[in-house]
Amino acid sequence: MSNFWDMVWLILSTFVFVAYLLVLFQIIVDLFRDQELGGGFKALWIIGLIFLPFLTALLYVVARGRGMAGRARAAAERAKSDTDAYIRSVAAKSPAEQIADAKVLLDAGTIDQDEFARLKAKALA
Repeated sequence: MSNFWDMVWLILSTFVFVAYLLVLFQIIVDLFRDQELGGGFKALWIIGLIFLPFLTALLYVVARGRGMAGRARAAAERAKSDTDAYIRSVAAKSPAEQIADAKVLLDAGTIDQDEFARLKAKALA
């Protein structure tokens, strides 16, 4: 029976430790993401996380938790807009390029005049 409780304790302590590491890494990422916080204060938070890790992490989440959420949301939105802009720049063709491609298909006999007109109207829309 002792072996069972040892295993339960091991699983519970492992869960708490991994959860703490996730919070710790999130705090460190947030510290370096924050543009408004000065370098001295960042250094003090890091020193606190090294010497009094649980207390400092708890204080950080309580004192700066709302800001953490806002900075994480802004970073995610910035990453999404950068990704969308990159995809548009790589994948999108200009209307002139689309019409030129359709003209090549028309000249090759792959499409007829009606399909060319439809593709041209779609490109200009």
